[in-house]
Amino acid sequence: MQVTIESTGTLERRMRVELPAERIEKEVESRLVRVGKTAKIKGFRPGKVPPNVVRQHYGSQVRQEVLSDLMGQSYRDAVQQENLNPVAQPRIEPDMTGSSGIFAYTATFEVLPEVKLKGLDKIEVTVPEIEIKDSDCDEMIDNLRRQKATWKTVDRESAKGDRVVVDFDGTLKGEAFPGGSGKEVPVVLGEGQMLPDFEEALFGIKAGDEKSFKVKFPKEYHAENLAGKKVDFAIKVHRIEEQELPPLDDSLAEAYGVEEGGLDKLRKDVRENMEREAAQRTRGDIREQAMSGLLEANPVDVPRALVEQEAHSMQHEAMRQLGIEDHSQAPPIENFRENGEKRVRLSLLVGQLIDDNNIQVDADKLKERVAQLCAGYENAEEMAATYMANPQIMSQIEPMVLEEQAVEWIVENGKKKSKKVGFQDYMKPSA
Repeated sequence: MQVTIESTGTLERRMRVELPAERIEKEVESRLVRVGKTAKIKGFRPGKVPPNVVRQHYGSQVRQEVLSDLMGQSYRDAVQQENLNPVAQPRIEPDMTGSSGIFAYTATFEVLPEVKLKGLDKIEVTVPEIEIKDSDCDEMIDNLRRQKATWKTVDRESAKGDRVVVDFDGTLKGEAFPGGSGKEVPVVLGEGQMLPDFEEALFGIKAGDEKSFKVKFPKEYHAENLAGKKVDFAIKVHRIEEQELPPLDDSLAEAYGVEEGGLDKLRKDVRENMEREAAQRTRGDIREQAMSGLLEANPVDVPRALVEQEAHSMQHEAMRQLGIEDHSQAPPIENFRENGEKRVRLSLLVGQLIDDNNIQVDADKLKERVAQLCAGYENAEEMAATYMANPQIMSQIEPMVLEEQAVEWIVENGKKKSKKVGFQDYMKPSA
């Protein structure tokens, strides 16, 4: 077997493989003999068919099978011989320009890039130190109270926090428009349920009031016929309702399923949940910084085939989440290629980091991660034991832990600094 390799791109290779024709003929003859032992051809007893008749009936088929098998086997032998790392199935084409006495073909494929990591000691990561104060817990408890709140009708002007129940009719240049009217619609003042101009008009009104006003729709409003337009609204107020919070006692804990320990236990549970949320957010924040630094310091070309595979995988996941079964209705594959390329680059870089530093899955960290994943279950310890005993589940969790250890390595070996930040400031949604 003779192998020659040509680079046709940064990662694309074209490999020509030559096989002696006699090797092919020898294998064809061997297989025809085997076929002849069981061949059933009219006029001949099984095993007694003359070789020339077997060749006449099966020669072409056997030759194609031999060529296919030899190309497959010789391709695998050739890439191993040349220390190549193909990333996908090759495009194989018989080469009809070869000299007599040989059979040749070309295989075109992409290879994995050679990754040599650099700049790891210069990656900057800020580690948030989240401070959870008693006042943060108090606010969270208040949120729980508001979720169990009731509403009572009051005879006064509306104020922030009140619920105003109104009928409304909107017109654009004197004409009604879809979604522009409603009957007995409850609007809680201060929660941003309605456009600012509409909500502002509901302050300081009483039951029975009727009022007309204009509302300016934002330019980026989703309905093009309303975007940037001023619309006339007329409202009628049915009632003003005041929020009544449940008492801050053990009954609140019972309302949230805390059977023992009362309010103190509820507060403890709330704090622990806040700590879990903060820890999860922190892990994600640190990972994002570490991975962004790794990508920035190590630009690397990636095989198009791997990018396409990842993009299709992301597309299928999006279809699953959106409940789309018809592939013709799927989001365009172009929407996923950029992130697909980023994922492939990260996978190569993180894999190289793990190999270079011989990072192994830490058993204690693995148990800790499983415990975190199961913390939300009522029977958390039992679920954790079930996870640990299931090889299929653990095969999905172990790469997560390994990546977390790689992130830890980057943080510890790069430029790390800490920053204290309050829980509310850190956890509030980004604008």
